[in-house]
Amino acid sequence: MRRPRGEPGPRAPRPTEGATCAGPGESWSPSPNSMLRVLLSAQASAARLSGLLLLPPVQPFCLGPSKWGDRPPGGGPHAGPVQGLQRLLEQARSPGELLRWLGQNPTKVRAHHYPVALRRLGQLLGSQPQPPPVEQATLQDLSQLIIRNCPSFDIHTIHVCLHLAVLLEARPEELTPHVMVLLAQHLARHRLREPQLLEAIAYFLVVQEAQLNSKVVQKLVLPFGRLNYFPLEQQFMPCLERILAREAGAAPLATVNILMSLCQLRCLPFPALHFVFSPGFINHISGTPHALIVRRYLSLLDTAVELELPGYRGPRLPRKQQVPIFPQPLITDRARSKYSHKDIVAEGLRQLLGEEKYRQDLTVPPGYCTDFLLCVSSSGAVLPVRTQDPFLPYPPRSYPRGQAASQPTTRDPAQRVVLMLRERWHFCRDGRVLLGSRALRERHLGLLGYQLLPLPFEELESQRGLPQLKSYLRQKLQALGLRWGPEGG
Repeated sequence: MRRPRGEPGPRAPRPTEGATCAGPGESWSPSPNSMLRVLLSAQASAARLSGLLLLPPVQPFCLGPSKWGDRPPGGGPHAGPVQGLQRLLEQARSPGELLRWLGQNPTKVRAHHYPVALRRLGQLLGSQPQPPPVEQATLQDLSQLIIRNCPSFDIHTIHVCLHLAVLLEARPEELTPHVMVLLAQHLARHRLREPQLLEAIAYFLVVQEAQLNSKVVQKLVLPFGRLNYFPLEQQFMPCLERILAREAGAAPLATVNILMSLCQLRCLPFPALHFVFSPGFINHISGTPHALIVRRYLSLLDTAVELELPGYRGPRLPRKQQVPIFPQPLITDRARSKYSHKDIVAEGLRQLLGEEKYRQDLTVPPGYCTDFLLCVSSSGAVLPVRTQDPFLPYPPRSYPRGQAASQPTTRDPAQRVVLMLRERWHFCRDGRVLLGSRALRERHLGLLGYQLLPLPFEELESQRGLPQLKSYLRQKLQALGLRWGPEGG
């Protein structure tokens, strides 16, 4: 079996990408006292700095035109000097020389030169068993150069300068919402489950509670739900509950986005649910440009209440307002389809079971898309899907919502088995923690009564060719007690 080459490398964001960090009427620029606080710390040792500043190499001119007039190679009289300055920075032999090249060539310096300088500084500090002493004044001068020019940085350059460095020596309460939002977006976008940085965001949220509106808060809490990380900060949830109580009516989409993140963390506050399921809120969002997405999120929240919050007795989303939650495969799966194992697993199941005995990409109520679904009799025989109703009932209880069951419900004797592909991009980077959206889907499908059979990417990648994959799938299905006729291969 052809081994996937891995995930597609991240492209360099356009200069305007990610620039929507402020709400309407808000205007932010990077704060001078927020950039590279690590370089300003007198206590930062050379060894510590060398570990923090080994940034990925930055290619010249990959960011497009900026306020400083960058041009593509050969595209103008400044191309040669700009490229020459980058070479000088990459070949600098000491931090002092690095600073001189930046300070003495102000007309040639471009935004992308600063990540190059930081990377070279890390190399210089880590290139010797005993790194040369770096004067505090040198670090301060370098950071002041960056601070002076950071309003001209595009989103990519700011991200590179932030990457795992800026907050480690900073006091989060001294940073600006703009910088913290950039950090939160960076962690979420690249699936970086970094506890120290996430805790810094949580602490910032708590200490700056009074100054933050829900449009900013939705971006700060995004990485916690996406990365399936509940912070240790004890005031995290009380703070969010107070913000929701204060801001819930001001920005409906932001309110629902915050609740979506909390839903992934399994900590939905009842008062906020009462508010978003109230007739007034639902009528308010009807007819707005984001009405459909809000209804979809409210449908998911209603499902979470149904499956995970038996003690909730408040209002619920009316049936006529409910829409399918995820009616098709997630965007990340569609974008990485050429790296997915879905096609070859489908072929393996077709040869093993026969194409009548499984369904691919079937959306089951209340709107979760399944990778592969099998119908299985009480004796373990795999049944043709066309002869069975592939859906389990939703809601799973036969009694009215909000009431306790007086008698046990009648269960369908046929089981539904869902084969779940667990691809690399379904996990936080460099870890075994499922992303919040994937963990939520699996959790809800299990609570609905579907039997889940995960297919981890490590196991799929180790299969060499279709015969090995068929043998692997046969072992997986037989371990569940499933059996099928000889016509299935």
